Amino acid sequence: MKTYSAKPLEVERKWYLLDAEGQTLGRLAVFAANLLRGKHKPQYTPNVDTGDFVIIINSAKICISGKKETDKIYYHHTGYPGGLKSASFKELMEKDATLALEKAIKGMLPHNTLGQEQFNKLKIYAGSEHPHAAQKPVIYKETEAK
Repeated sequence: MKTYSAKPLEVERKWYLLDAEGQTLGRLAVFAANLLRGKHKPQYTPNVDTGDFVIIINSAKICISGKKETDKIYYHHTGYPGGLKSASFKELMEKDATLALEKAIKGMLPHNTLGQEQFNKLKIYAGSEHPHAAQKPVIYKETEAK
């Protein structure tokens, strides 16, 4: 019996729509990362991009638990000496409501060119409108993943 390995040309891609309103940041990021990687498909192959496109709307209405709104700190470095910058979750959401979700999902993908290809299939919008109606996205419910 041979082991099946998916080929990049054989992969059929779907579009999924996730609504972030009232969802927890980490749990939504796990669902999105699994859809982007293709782990929900039987032909999943770790070294081939078998994932689907993911559209996330209402990212400005995402929830986090506890005191993370003020205590969770995001860091980045400018590349210059003394260039370490930090921002709390609340400050990051005021600046751009999609950044926290992008950082969470990107950290769950592989840190190589395959992960970059998978991340490019992610579309995040702060409001409830998105320009991808022509792709006919399927509304993905979190209960279907269990």
